[in-house]
Amino acid sequence: MKIFFVVVAIALVIPFMGNAQNDAEYNPEAKLAELGIELVEPSAPMANYVNAVRTGNLIFLAGKGPTKANGENITGKLGQDLTIKEGYEAARITGINQISVLKSELGDLKKVKRIVKVRGMVNAVSDFTDQPKVINGYSDLMVQVFGERGKHARAAVGMGSLPGNIAVEIEMVVEVED
Repeated sequence: MKIFFVVVAIALVIPFMGNAQNDAEYNPEAKLAELGIELVEPSAPMANYVNAVRTGNLIFLAGKGPTKANGENITGKLGQDLTIKEGYEAARITGINQISVLKSELGDLKKVKRIVKVRGMVNAVSDFTDQPKVINGYSDLMVQVFGERGKHARAAVGMGSLPGNIAVEIEMVVEVED
């Protein structure tokens, strides 16, 4: 009987020990520095909305586009003006912009519990079908920065146009610590 209780106790404790170690190693801001990524000041909304809304432990981030550090947008249609590689980079830059919004909202990116949902919109010609390859630039960055917590549900869809002819617009939902 004693052996049973010891086995049960070990089985209950080991998973928590693993999580504690992962939590101790979880540092998105250090990961950004390791990747050579500098966050930017979040751009002001272009209309009557806000960059993020928090309700409970969820933050809903408004759509952002690929605004480079110099303030210029990456513009053009995939399949006409831009290659998949250029679209991937546009999505990655959009990810940096969204992480900047998160940092501004939370103060500390360690509070990110999970990237829950991403909706990626690709400005593309009507017969372009590689939207997922473009939005991978965003998704890959989320996993690089947040590890397993960065894996998310996602939609990657084509659009006939986007505001200012930007290449991509991406919004996301993030679960955060209280």
